[in-house]
Amino acid sequence: MSVRLLRRHAMTIFKAALVAADPADAVARHLKRRDLSRYRNIYVIGAGKAGASMAQAAERVLGRRIAAGLINVKDGHLARLKRIELNECGHPMPDERGVAGAERIAQIATAAGQDDLVVCLISGGGSALLPLPAAGITLEEKQATTRLLLACGANIHEINAIRKHISRIKGGQLARLAAPATVESLLLSDVIGDDLDVIGSGPTAPDASTFAVAGGILDKYAIRSQVPAAVRERIERGERGEIAETPKPADPVFRRVRNTVVGGNRLALQAAALCARGLGFRTLVLSSEIEGETREIARMHAAIAREIVRSGQPVKPPACIVTGGETTVTLKGDGLGGRNQEFVLAAALDIAGLENVVILSAGTDGTDGPTDAAGAIADGDTLRRNPEARRYLNDNNAYRYFEPLGDLVITGPTNTNVADVRLVMVGEPAGKATGKATGKPKGKA
Repeated sequence: MSVRLLRRHAMTIFKAALVAADPADAVARHLKRRDLSRYRNIYVIGAGKAGASMAQAAERVLGRRIAAGLINVKDGHLARLKRIELNECGHPMPDERGVAGAERIAQIATAAGQDDLVVCLISGGGSALLPLPAAGITLEEKQATTRLLLACGANIHEINAIRKHISRIKGGQLARLAAPATVESLLLSDVIGDDLDVIGSGPTAPDASTFAVAGGILDKYAIRSQVPAAVRERIERGERGEIAETPKPADPVFRRVRNTVVGGNRLALQAAALCARGLGFRTLVLSSEIEGETREIARMHAAIAREIVRSGQPVKPPACIVTGGETTVTLKGDGLGGRNQEFVLAAALDIAGLENVVILSAGTDGTDGPTDAAGAIADGDTLRRNPEARRYLNDNNAYRYFEPLGDLVITGPTNTNVADVRLVMVGEPAGKATGKATGKPKGKA
């Protein structure tokens, strides 16, 4: 099996994961199950990279019942809609457009009455796309805090714990605004464990974190003195009990709220595995909950590839290892890239020289960091084509390493977001082909 064929199979498998991650059918299916006749008005609000496709599904089911609707989405993540407005905003850094949209979303929720239904559509990216800073905190201060958290290597649970405690809308506070209306939140998860209060920073879910937890995160990464003074003051006042906590599970605002996860990383990985098996690969879904420092996780995946080549464990070639979740990058350089591109670049160093090995990592949303790429793909011959991989990695400059090689994975906006998909592909050594993984599917994938 040639590396070229392995690369083509890897892209086919990743695309199968994207198809499975499309939330439209799941949203429509859940809304059709509800008895909507008893509601006077139906409002549709939300935020996230998959907001456009989720809103399309809501329009198909609800039609003229929608009294008003607004979804904050990332720039370019659009679709044709008739009744729900899409408001383009900045991501991963929140901007003024996001604040304006969040203000209007808050107004819609506040206007809903006891006989009304608020449908809230939340997907990955919702935290950055729903910025409504708490009193006394400016957008610029929230942006500075976000930059610090992204650069220090904090994971999504930790970042969102901070976000919820410097916001007027996150951490269950949108549910508080919508009460006493009925709230039906449909969530597309991009977080490990599918925790309701972490997806999009849980605007309609009880918040498990506290001001004390938020303060502990600042201390863990030694950034308490670096965050803007207004942010630090608010968190410290909360730690002292001078500011009311975000709503917790027993709060009456959740009596008429239902949060439902309609899709996530596991579904995408299962589809990838099904496709890989159809192409003749011995396939193992290793985990959907992998997190940690990107470079370390990349080295672990490269080690698995080497083990398959040398011992046929944990599966014999032709093999496909599938993993998911979301890693973090501690920024040390000033290059361009994202966690998936950095993962592949780090892995490329450790698979250099291996025959018939391909590694792919890409985000299901179609974007990786502040770039137009979803991720990247590499093989055992990548370093021969450009031996300067270590220098680019040290500068967090994976995008500019892979771009001239033509090895960026570029899909454009996918209108979904269920975290990342990583593939380790190992083909049969030359002269030992068994007839498997020839490019001819062995069934429906």
